[in-house]
Amino acid sequence: MVAYTVQRVLWTVPVLLTVASITFLLMHFVPGGPWDREKRLPPGVVESLNRRYGLDNSLGEQYWSFMTSALKGDLGVSYTYQGRGVTDIIRQGLPATATVGGVAFLIVVGVGIPLGMAAAMRRNSVVDYVSMSFATVFASIPGFVLGILMVIVLSVRWHLLPTGGLESPSHVIMPALALAALPTAFIARVTRASVLEELGQDYVRTARAKGLSSPMVQYRHVLRNALIPVLTSLGPELAALITGSFIIETVFSVPGIGRLFVQGVFQRDYGLIMGTVLFYAFVIAVLNLLVDILYAVVDPRIRPTRTDDA
Repeated sequence: MVAYTVQRVLWTVPVLLTVASITFLLMHFVPGGPWDREKRLPPGVVESLNRRYGLDNSLGEQYWSFMTSALKGDLGVSYTYQGRGVTDIIRQGLPATATVGGVAFLIVVGVGIPLGMAAAMRRNSVVDYVSMSFATVFASIPGFVLGILMVIVLSVRWHLLPTGGLESPSHVIMPALALAALPTAFIARVTRASVLEELGQDYVRTARAKGLSSPMVQYRHVLRNALIPVLTSLGPELAALITGSFIIETVFSVPGIGRLFVQGVFQRDYGLIMGTVLFYAFVIAVLNLLVDILYAVVDPRIRPTRTDDA
């Protein structure tokens, strides 16, 4: 198990390297630059800025400079927030993104899994139809549309919740709900399908034939085995929620990493774009590793085994 974990950790290095290379090439091949404005800057100012940030060097030299600095934990400086390092900017935006994403993930797990479980256990009943109707509706509504609707109804019309920012717990409610709606619907459908598949297995009929109670069969046997495909889905969903939603954070003015990425793209802030993309890639790689480890906890049959050479 330790060797498998170390192997997966080492695999994150080429993954991050590939992501960084693709992002770097795309940034520089797209027309335009960080100093493009509605009112053109004087050529002398542009030349001075390029020299200051090393943009007058060749692409190869810029790439090598960024990668060697990134290996030391330095993601460069931001052109938008002049004088500030990208690492410090991401560190400042991480608490807001993690707070909203963490609350959204609790909603996904606390609502999606029980909803899918209830729908599967009461197949073709009112509970099943209501649960799947909920999942279908919220899977069809984009998060930013739901967020705008909540702002109009809950903030503008009823004055129940603040429209934006992140100054108090009440500010977290709407962005977390908007962020969690689609993943909750998806997890509910995945859970229902997985539980229905497990209910048709022979071991379930055997457990019931032995006289085990329905809650014992459902939660000790069925749910445990049905969680494996659910965990597969929860890993990427958690990564997406924790790293933040670009549009949701922009709609609700959440000072998180997603909003920083949007600002970096519009301002052609190469350092900020590279830093946020690498951060997203690292979080996704780590969470996928944790999901693989959780597989072995949920189902011991898939744990790596040691074999002695004959």
